[in-house]
Amino acid sequence: MTFVTEKGERVAATGEPGIPLLEVAQAAGMPLEGTCEGQMACSTCHVIVAPEWFARLPEPSEEEEDMLDLAAGVQRHSRLSCQIVLTPELDGIEVRIPSESRDMSGF
Repeated sequence: MTFVTEKGERVAATGEPGIPLLEVAQAAGMPLEGTCEGQMACSTCHVIVAPEWFARLPEPSEEEEDMLDLAAGVQRHSRLSCQIVLTPELDGIEVRIPSESRDMSGF
């Protein structure tokens, strides 16, 4: 998969099927905090999925949509990375890290 940083840098990463995209992003050094640890109680893992990949994802739940309403810089193809579970069909997915994303865990 590929992460596109707020500066436009492309970062390649790999992950095993069955794990959330958030875990792969964090392992790749992306600034996604994931404060609630995937419990859908925050929006600190918000990503923007490339349009060609967005339709391949399962529909977001109502709870996820509610959390996205609270995310900074939300767009039409926004999702919570904790809710994107990797599958073989998502091999090669590209997501962009929003410029509003800030990982505060190091402070």
